[in-house]
Amino acid sequence: MKRILLFFILTSSTLIAQNFVYSESIGKFNKASSFYITANGLIYISDVGTDEVYMLDTMGNQLKTFGGYGWDDNSFDQPVDVFADPLSIYVADKNNHAIKRFDKNLNYLSKLNKRDSDLIEERFGYPLSCATSNQGDLYLIDSENKRALKFDLFGNYKINFGGLDAGIYQLTNPLQLAISGTNNIFIIDGKDVIIFDDFGNGINKINLDKNLKSIRILFNQLVICTSDEVYHADLKSKEIKLYKINLDDYTLADSIVSSILLNKKLYILTQNEILVFNFVN
Repeated sequence: MKRILLFFILTSSTLIAQNFVYSESIGKFNKASSFYITANGLIYISDVGTDEVYMLDTMGNQLKTFGGYGWDDNSFDQPVDVFADPLSIYVADKNNHAIKRFDKNLNYLSKLNKRDSDLIEERFGYPLSCATSNQGDLYLIDSENKRALKFDLFGNYKINFGGLDAGIYQLTNPLQLAISGTNNIFIIDGKDVIIFDDFGNGINKINLDKNLKSIRILFNQLVICTSDEVYHADLKSKEIKLYKINLDDYTLADSIVSSILLNKKLYILTQNEILVFNFVN
């Protein structure tokens, strides 16, 4: 009951209380679909326009470009989501029905592809998002079957959840997921954020009455985006409140794809660039 109360505060407090001012733009992309930033300042961007993944530093220097259209281990067909943990980079390669894993320099390591598995419970197709927990488990969104799946560090199937048997927590249009420091799984589903524990049990469903595009959690800083708005919550707080971020009258020329908050900087990804904003009191 306590956990549900905390997340009710999250939904009921959408206050404009955090101000950011535009600093610069970095990167140049064709049709960026997702990004993630590591603790040591590396930025990974997936681009469905070129079927590539880019690696940048936070100064905007492009360090590596990897991929291209194809079906082999070193290429992609719609890399819709990218996620990084301290050891690996994960890419949801949608039309190849795979989650591909690379080292931090984008050297191929392995892939997870279960669409033709004999075990129905572990099958997935057209994955839209992936992330790992701090226990090393890999979670992904299976858009073909409208559910989420969990695999262990070695790619062994553990559970699926959010499917037809999930009741009020059933996923109908899952798009992207993020994992908190307490290993709760946050999934955006249309206008809802549906939250599961690490056993796949639904624990809350939040309606924000807005079409949601992206959700990211980095160091327990939750950021949720629509096409033109950004919301933030600190998941370490005892009373978790969701704040609308004020961009100091900055006019966005393009729709927001995703956003991440790191070291008092807000990074907003559009299809063509990353906009950087600094926090101001």
